[in-house]
Amino acid sequence: MTPFGVDAKDATILDMLEADGRATLAQLAKATGLSVSTVQSRVQKLEKRGVIKGYSAVIDHDQRGLPISAFVSVTPLDYAREADIPRKLRDVDGVVSCYSVAGAPSFVLLVRVATPAKLEELLNLIHRTVPVSTESTVILKTYF
Repeated sequence: MTPFGVDAKDATILDMLEADGRATLAQLAKATGLSVSTVQSRVQKLEKRGVIKGYSAVIDHDQRGLPISAFVSVTPLDYAREADIPRKLRDVDGVVSCYSVAGAPSFVLLVRVATPAKLEELLNLIHRTVPVSTESTVILKTYF
């Protein structure tokens, strides 16, 4: 058992669900050597404890019409207002996620848009929304 209360059986369940959120209880039971009812109970406990936060679909962003992905490094111009940045960018269309990072930028955003022109529009919107400087890195290919 780890200090976080996840034993080897739970770890197997988590690994399988992370790889395929639609894995059946029967598949999880077979992989762990537990009964279906025991696996169901473990999954429910992992959900209740917040270890499993939810389930999601893996999307082909090219087919969705958002083929341009980029990392946007965000550095506040006013560090007194740094804490407001994630909240203000949370609902900006095109911003997928925001990471607090160690290093020169305070945050790195993952963004997805339809075209290079839309990326430029998004960057302009970010600058209008929060006082920051940005540096963008366009993702050419995702390997894993």
